Amino acid sequence: MKKIEAIIKPFKLDDVKQALNDIGLQGMTVTEVKGYGRQKGHKEIYRGAEYMVDFIPKIKIEIVVPADRLNETLETIRKSASTGKIGDGKIFVMSLEEVIRVRTGETGVEAI
Repeated sequence: MKKIEAIIKPFKLDDVKQALNDIGLQGMTVTEVKGYGRQKGHKEIYRGAEYMVDFIPKIKIEIVVPADRLNETLETIRKSASTGKIGDGKIFVMSLEEVIRVRTGETGVEAI
């Protein structure tokens, strides 16, 4: 089993969610986060004063998939989250040792 964490632009969330549903994946955790990478923030003006916005609003999606669906899932996220511009985000992949469904006690792939 693999856990995927994808950091994407907020307005791409619906596209990514729909694309994952289209390939039959259900269930994800979504968190509003802030951060920066190569974008390094930007300047804004508020009431005539200029200030630096260091952290850019992003969305973090967490999804767990069986190992045999990893490549399909990664490509789906990459294509649906891409705008072709700087700041599109990152995708991180981690191995999971175990998953347990709290309600039933199911473990492994059956618990996803």
